[in-house]
Amino acid sequence: MDQYTGKIKKLRAPLIVFLSFWAIAIVLWKTTGNIFFLFNFGYIGTAVCAGIGLYVLLPRKKKPTGRRFAQLLIGIYMLGFLGVIKTENMQLEGFFFYLLSGYFSGSVIHYLVAKIFGPILFGRGFCGWACWTAMTLDFLPYKRNKAGRLAENWEFLRYIHFGFSLFLVLVFWFLYEYRPTPMSKSELAWLVGGNTFYFVSAFILALTLKDNRAFCKYLCPITVILKFTSKFAFLKIEGIKEDCTQCGSCNAACPMDINIMEYVKNGERVLSTECIYCLTCTTVCPETILDDTFKMDIGGKEHIRRIEITEQG
Repeated sequence: MDQYTGKIKKLRAPLIVFLSFWAIAIVLWKTTGNIFFLFNFGYIGTAVCAGIGLYVLLPRKKKPTGRRFAQLLIGIYMLGFLGVIKTENMQLEGFFFYLLSGYFSGSVIHYLVAKIFGPILFGRGFCGWACWTAMTLDFLPYKRNKAGRLAENWEFLRYIHFGFSLFLVLVFWFLYEYRPTPMSKSELAWLVGGNTFYFVSAFILALTLKDNRAFCKYLCPITVILKFTSKFAFLKIEGIKEDCTQCGSCNAACPMDINIMEYVKNGERVLSTECIYCLTCTTVCPETILDDTFKMDIGGKEHIRRIEITEQG
């Protein structure tokens, strides 16, 4: 009975996501009269809810199947349907272009919900459950670099990438007077060009560093936005300090190299803005003392396992 009650309790996270997305879907549909909003957000919310629900209900060894299920459903939809079929530039550059044009596109809505306002509820859940780049990279065998993360200055590459994307948009906008045209070949070219760079660089980093999430840690420009907005996330991982044995299983399994034990030892939720809410730590904990909690606090305190620290320690 306790086990059954525990699983019901764990379903609160997918329920929160489901209700949030469907609320957005209905409000936008009723406000604009465009049924696409109902389909778009309803589909994404249902896909994430189904993935997290599977994660909760499946046996421990099969739990990652739930996350992969959500990744594939959402990634293929966003890149394949919204990007290729509807020819919208879903890349960061597309978001900048559409904002400058005042064009309330699927790309703009996606960034507002998944990367600006949404993370206030579910943190960097997009990175763990919906990113189409990570969806592809997670087929590689390198779940994490066992030695830890590279020095912090490597992460500055993300900010350089973000700045370069913005600079490129401004050059094309003001110097070449480029204006995005919906359903055009130029938008498809931007999408293909951007994704080609993402995928190629991501695979090179993953293979070189033996780390599927190396692109997320060092080069992804989207994290520049997400690291700020996810500070205010209501949904974060928390451990029971008194029951933690400091065995290190959570640290060893975290794909983002977060020192989860340090937060638990300090009686804090996992406040790192590197957390992608993949729930891996909750699965591998032998004492099952890690769980997602929904309350208010401010994140940003970083406890990261780095190569230098490991080598010295």
